[in-house]
Amino acid sequence: MIAGIIFDKDGTLFDFRRSWGEWTARLMRGLAPDEAGAARLSAVVGYDLPTGTFSPDSPVIAATTAEIAEILLEHLPQMSRTALVGRMNAMAEQVPVAEAVPLRAVLGALRDRGLRLGVATNDAEGPARAHLAQAGVSDLFDFVAGFDSGWGGKPAPGQLAAFAAHTGISPTRIAMVGDSRHDLMAGRAAGMRTVAVLTGIAEAPELAPLADAVLPDIGHLAGWLDTLPAV
Repeated sequence: MIAGIIFDKDGTLFDFRRSWGEWTARLMRGLAPDEAGAARLSAVVGYDLPTGTFSPDSPVIAATTAEIAEILLEHLPQMSRTALVGRMNAMAEQVPVAEAVPLRAVLGALRDRGLRLGVATNDAEGPARAHLAQAGVSDLFDFVAGFDSGWGGKPAPGQLAAFAAHTGISPTRIAMVGDSRHDLMAGRAAGMRTVAVLTGIAEAPELAPLADAVLPDIGHLAGWLDTLPAV
């Protein structure tokens, strides 16, 4: 029986396109001297500025903030890594996140089942906590980890192992829920069940080989849980 669920954040709890398209556009325009320069810099991270769309392999989707910064720094010789990561995190905390589903209702119902809940994100922990607070769901989580929390980022399983240790739940009784291959790879490496949701950029054929289930969104988790054996 599943006793805990650890969620990815962006593309899973929050709609990726609506939440992060504007952040990416604002960041690129702030870093470049003009619109043409912003468009060129956007292309480096797989974002098309004129159309506001991400390519399926955009590092913004699954990479850590630090990894995205490293990619950008090759084109920003005047900027330090510390300054760029700090700027990205500060802007990220102000992102008006869009809920993928009505989070209070869905997550509250999972808590009512007695499940322990966590978040493992490749965003920094500060912005992650700000986004959960913005959505009014911080109190529903037992554990929140960003790439900078001390356990690394996904696809490594460190954050997930830390959630299992924090809650005292065996990894075999935890489900990792995410919208990217990074999420599912981390779940598999941690020895957890893996559930893919389609509220990010990746599509079902890409995610299915690594998932025990592929769901439209986290609102379908309760139904999936009901299909599992009671023991």
